[in-house]
Formats: sequence, structure tokens, C-alpha cells
Amino acid sequence: MKLISIKRETRAELRFTKKMGELTTNVTYIKKQFLSIPYKTIHKYRQTYYGKIKDCENISLAK
Repeated sequence: MKLISIKRETRAELRFTKKMGELTTNVTYIKKQFLSIPYKTIHKYRQTYYGKIKDCENISLAK
């Protein structure tokens, strides 16, 4: 049994950009788990319509 593991989870989120307005996109979270309890988000990113991977740090969550 592993004590520390890494899990990737994708969920749909509502984002807002100045150029496009509201945007519903799939955001992938990479989380570190200790005994199947997530305790730290290592990285989060989203994939655009054209297949480009973008970091979620430069896009806001609210209007």
C-alpha cells in the first residue's frame, strides 16, 4: 500500500476572460494524496479548443 500517491482529476468549471467573456472549460487538477486524502494541488491546467495546454494562473474565476 502506497502512503503518498498522485491523482489527476478533470472537472468542468466556469471561467471568465476579457476577450471571450464566460467560458466553460475542463480544468485538470494534479493533486498529491496521503492515504487517499488529497492535501496539496501540484498543478492545474486547461486544454483549449485547438489542443494547446494553458496554465490556469492567468485566467480569473469571476467577472
